Amino acid sequence: MDLLALTDFNLVARHGGVGKAARETGRPKATLSRHVAELEASLDLRLFERGKRSLKLTQEGRALFERTTLLLNEIEETATAITSGGHDVRGRLRISAPLLFSQTALGKLAAQFTRRYPQVRLEITAEDRPVEMVEEAYDLVIRVNPEPDSSLVGRIFLRDRLVVVASPDLPVPAGNQQEPVPAVVRGAIAEHAETWAVTTTEGASTITARPVLGVSSLLMARDAVRAGAGAARLPLSMVSYDLVAGTMVKWADIDGPEIALWALYPTRRLLNSRVSAFLDHLREAFPRGTPDELAAYIRA
Repeated sequence: MDLLALTDFNLVARHGGVGKAARETGRPKATLSRHVAELEASLDLRLFERGKRSLKLTQEGRALFERTTLLLNEIEETATAITSGGHDVRGRLRISAPLLFSQTALGKLAAQFTRRYPQVRLEITAEDRPVEMVEEAYDLVIRVNPEPDSSLVGRIFLRDRLVVVASPDLPVPAGNQQEPVPAVVRGAIAEHAETWAVTTTEGASTITARPVLGVSSLLMARDAVRAGAGAARLPLSMVSYDLVAGTMVKWADIDGPEIALWALYPTRRLLNSRVSAFLDHLREAFPRGTPDELAAYIRA
């Protein structure tokens, strides 16, 4: 198999078309098209479905792309390590991370990383959707409580938990109080009251919440709680300083699984040097991985 043809096939597959791959890489369109055609001829397989305006991987093309892109990355990483003496961290690093972590901490983390490794071109996309790492060419993804995936490996670098908080002006519901309390929720407002399973100093309990404000961001929810709109379920790291300052009071802990932030990367024999450096960077920033540590990092 022609390694150059395979490399150009991966470029076309990754960028979703010959024209876009040519623009992004500076390689001639004719060369890319010829190499893809030669690879298809050598394999006796059609790797792309060709429409008038679109190019889509066939089932065989997708399988080839998923299995070879990591191998080609390993070859590139090995060559870079050898030519640089195995010490330089350089090249492009693409990361996908959830919105809240990106908005509160990742800008500072990224700035520190790029100052430490000036030869790395760091690209970060803030989004909550589960991305396809290989197809979308991400090197690392940060996710909250991700579903198991045999094609990915990683580690937890931060832990948090949800708490119910409110303004000090909002009366704390008694253990047997059934009257709904006004609540700020993420997403659409339900027509009926919600029941939150919580744990207080007295044990397991419930809070009946009547949504009065729905927002798309937890940062908006925190600001609304500060302004007295109602109670909300928020990560402890977001509100720990408010609790100390007295601008919020904690009513209870949410009865449920902890919030775990994972750094994930594709399974492969040779770990990308840039990914390895960023993982070390996360570990140095959050050595204990606690909510208070994240809160202190954001405030510093």
